[in-house]
Amino acid sequence: MPAITLTTLQSLKQKGEKITMLTCYDATFAHACNEAGVEVLLVGDSLGMVLQGHDSTLPVTTAEMAYHTACVKRGNSDALILADLPFMANATLEQTMNNSAMLMQAGAHMVKVEGQLWLAESIRLLAERGVPVCAHMGLTPQAVNILGGYKVQGRNENQARQMRADAISLEQAGAAMLLLECVPSELAAEISQAVKIPVIGIGAGNATDGQVLVLHDMLGLSITGRVPKFVKNFMHGQDSIQSALKAYVSEVKATTFPGIEHGFSA
Repeated sequence: MPAITLTTLQSLKQKGEKITMLTCYDATFAHACNEAGVEVLLVGDSLGMVLQGHDSTLPVTTAEMAYHTACVKRGNSDALILADLPFMANATLEQTMNNSAMLMQAGAHMVKVEGQLWLAESIRLLAERGVPVCAHMGLTPQAVNILGGYKVQGRNENQARQMRADAISLEQAGAAMLLLECVPSELAAEISQAVKIPVIGIGAGNATDGQVLVLHDMLGLSITGRVPKFVKNFMHGQDSIQSALKAYVSEVKATTFPGIEHGFSA
C-alpha cells in the first residue's frame, strides 16, 4: 500500500472507512503489521508493561521510547508511526518541545500526549513547529494514580460535556488526531461527529473513525492474565500471527469489531 500520511487518515474519515492502529515496539512486528495493512503503528508507553514487566506505564523514559521508535522505523515501510510522550515528558513547554523532537528524529511521524484541555498550548506550539499531535483523552494511564485506577471516564453528564468541549478545543489548538480510551460508546460517537480530525477508539465503541489495541492483548498474550473488556483475542481460529493481524484489520474495516460487548455505557 502507499505510504500512510495524515492526509490519508483524513481521507479515510471523510469516506467513512475505518482506520486500523496497533501498538508496535520492534522492527519484526512493524514489518508484519505492514504486511497486514495496518495503517498506524503506535509505539506506546504500554511497552513498560508488556515488554518491561512494570505494573504501570510510569517508569518508561523518553530515551526508551526513542529507542523503540527507531526499531519500529527500521521495520516499517508504509504505516504512519505514532509515538507516545511518556510520563512527565511534557511537564513543561520546553520539555515537550525537546522530547517531541527526540521522538520525531527517531522516526515518529506524530506524537501522542495524554490529558485534557491543559494540553492546548503545547499542541499549538508543536503544530506550529511541524510536529503533528494526537491527544489521548478519557482513561489516560499516566494519570492512573489521580483517576484511582483504570476506570471508564465520561459516564456522568458533567464529565461528558467537559470531554466534548475539550475535544473541540484541542482540535482548534491544532491536534491532528484524538484517541479516546474507555469512554461510553455514545459519547465517543458524539465526539467523532463533533470534530473533523480522525478519532481512534479503544474501549469506546465502533462509531469512532478507527480502532487501536495493544498488540500483545489482541494476540492473546498477557503476563497478568487480566484481559480488559474491550480486548478480543484474534489468534482464536487462526493458524499464524500474520493471519490474526489480517483478521483484526478485516474486522475493524467491516465494523464487526468492536462489538457491543467490547464497549461501555454511560
